[in-house]
Amino acid sequence: MTNPNLTTGSIWRLHHGDQEIARLTVTGTDMPWTHAEVETLPGFEEFRLLFAEQERAVDEEDWERADACYTQIRSGLTMTFPDGSAVAEFWLHIHDDGTAGWRWHDKPFDAVNQ
Repeated sequence: MTNPNLTTGSIWRLHHGDQEIARLTVTGTDMPWTHAEVETLPGFEEFRLLFAEQERAVDEEDWERADACYTQIRSGLTMTFPDGSAVAEFWLHIHDDGTAGWRWHDKPFDAVNQ
């Protein structure tokens, strides 16, 4: 059975508080990763440098810095499925080329790992 949230063209949304700051249009999956084109909206600029820092940290294999970026991203942003329901947990990378990749789960990662 195909997950409708992962269908090419499905739109996931990134929020800062009540403001939608990006739309992620699914282009494909390579489980467990979902890939998308990113349409940034007003409010995204506040987080652009954080995503760039995360990408640099991963490229440099500085996992401590990458984890710190992840923590900042998750504390400031939420994501919704195409149907508008909240994504419980996600690990999102937004790249300078306007693409994104993320992993997600329907339960918080802490709950999954217990």
